[in-house]
Amino acid sequence: MAALEGKVAVITGSTSGIGARTAERFVAEGARVVIAGRRKDRGEKLAQKLGDHASFIQTDVSVEADVEAMIHHAVKRFGRLDCLVNNAGRGSQFATIADADLEEFDAVIAVHLRAVLAGMKYAARAMAAQGSGSIITVASVNGIHAGLGGHYYSAAKAASIHLTRCAAMELGEKGIRVNSISPGMTATGAFGKYGGVTADEADDHPEYAEAAIGAVMSRWQPLLSVARADDIAHAAVFLASDASRMITGHNLVVDGGISAGWPIGAVRSDRELFFRKFQEARSA
Repeated sequence: MAALEGKVAVITGSTSGIGARTAERFVAEGARVVIAGRRKDRGEKLAQKLGDHASFIQTDVSVEADVEAMIHHAVKRFGRLDCLVNNAGRGSQFATIADADLEEFDAVIAVHLRAVLAGMKYAARAMAAQGSGSIITVASVNGIHAGLGGHYYSAAKAASIHLTRCAAMELGEKGIRVNSISPGMTATGAFGKYGGVTADEADDHPEYAEAAIGAVMSRWQPLLSVARADDIAHAAVFLASDASRMITGHNLVVDGGISAGWPIGAVRSDRELFFRKFQEARSA
């Protein structure tokens, strides 16, 4: 039997990138999926591609009423809700602390944290009524590893990881599991959007991001393979499935080892310099 046979899922931000690939993987594993996102044309096109097991609803996750309607749509269309994947995201400018734009900070928090709480709020109501469910938030390695992402985005992702733990402690008694996934550098259109490329072009050409990531990866990541949306989608399938029934309050890091430490290729010359200078000082 397929891993998600008979389950119903809502995936936010699923008109492109990780969200779209997750929707495709969920349907392939037997789930019925609500595709939620702002771009109607892309959402309807993906739903049509996936057939009767998919339905699109236009959603701005920063608007609470949209989030409530999204969950209601899933229950009305498919009869239940087994999984919510909080995946929607937006760009975040790099800024120094001294030059922080608090309006921009609020906008990032609205999508990456407030919307996560809103999703949990309405999903928990539906799941509690049936006594089971899995809520998954796509966070980021930037939420556990400082210095790579902008301050706003990193702070929001760190908060979403801790919110996941807090929600897991409350909702466990209702049979609801709550986990997060923290991707590392993943080849999607997100990087192009941050760099000013139009959303459609960025999403249609993840190879742009793959080339850029590949150029710097060895300094940050010990595994020398560029992550793709499929890698994150497989992790989401696992956390949505009964195979992970005893996992809750967990942050599943899918980052090629970025958060584990410094890759040997990046520090080899520094180590050689350290010991050379040690011997020079000793010989002086």
